[in-house]
Amino acid sequence: MAQDKKLDFRVDYKKLPVFEEYNVRDAAFPIVLSSPHSGTLFPPAFLENTVLSLEELRSSEDCFMTEMVRPASDAGIPLLSMNIPRTFIDVNRDKIELDENMFFDAPKSLNSAGSRRCRVGLGVLHRIVYPNKNIYDGKLSYTEAVERIKNVYDPYHKRLKQLVDKCVRQFGFCLLIDCHSMPSMICNIMNDDKPLDFCLCTLFDESCPTQMSEFLSRTLEARDYRVEFNRPYAGAYIAFNYCQPRKNIYTLQIEVNRALYADEKNYAKKASFQKVSNDLCGAIQALGNFLLDFRK
Repeated sequence: MAQDKKLDFRVDYKKLPVFEEYNVRDAAFPIVLSSPHSGTLFPPAFLENTVLSLEELRSSEDCFMTEMVRPASDAGIPLLSMNIPRTFIDVNRDKIELDENMFFDAPKSLNSAGSRRCRVGLGVLHRIVYPNKNIYDGKLSYTEAVERIKNVYDPYHKRLKQLVDKCVRQFGFCLLIDCHSMPSMICNIMNDDKPLDFCLCTLFDESCPTQMSEFLSRTLEARDYRVEFNRPYAGAYIAFNYCQPRKNIYTLQIEVNRALYADEKNYAKKASFQKVSNDLCGAIQALGNFLLDFRK
C-alpha cells in the first residue's frame, strides 16, 4: 500500500439499499435469521478506488446464503439480509475495530492496537482479502469510514435488534441464527475421513441451551451430513453481542461448507444447491417446532 496516497472519495448512500428483509410481520417460530455476509451490491465509488477485481473482492463472500435459507423464512421466520459486501464494511465485527493505519487522517484517540482482527486486516473495514491481497493502494479518509458505519453498519444492527426484540415480545424468547458459509479448504484440512459439512458455533455452549444446538445437529446428521460444534469456528461478533440469556435471547452461528452447494471459483450454484437448501431449511423449521414446545 502506498503510504502517501490518499483515497479521499465519498459514497452516495441515498442510492444504496442497505438490506433486505423477509417475512418480518407474521413470525410463526421464535427464530430470527441473519445473513450478514452474502451481499453483492458494491458501491460504485468503492469499486473505483480498489485495486482488486470483482472476483477477488467476492472471495470472502458467503455466496447464496440468503437464497439458501429463504425457504425457512418463507415458512414463518424473519430474515434480515445484508446487501452490501463485507469487503466494504463487515457488520459481523465490532464497529470500534477500526485500524488507524488505514487512514490518512485518523484521530489520535483512535487506537485499535489491541484488536487481533485489525492487526491481520479484517476489522470492521477490511484491509485485505485472502490470501493477503490489499484492497486499496492508499489510505482512506476517516470521515468516509465514519459514514460507512453511520449509513450501513448502524442501520443493519438497529433493524436486527428490532426483529430480535419483537420475537421476544411475541414468544418470550428468541434464537438468533446467524447464517454463514465457510471455504471448503478449511473443511478439508481438518485431518478427518469425511469433510466437514456444517459447523454449529455456540461460543463453546455459552450462546444457547445445548438442547437447541444438539437438536439441530441431530436433525442435520439424520440427513447424512457431518456436523461439528465450534470447530473450526466458535462464533463471531453477532453471535457474541446479541447473546443475552438473562433477557431470553440466544444465538447460534451456522457455517455451511461452501463446496456442498457452490462452485467456489466461479461463484455459481451447483446442481446440489436445492437439496442442501431443502435439508438446511427443513432442519431449521424442525428446530422451530421444537422451540415452540421448549418454553412450555
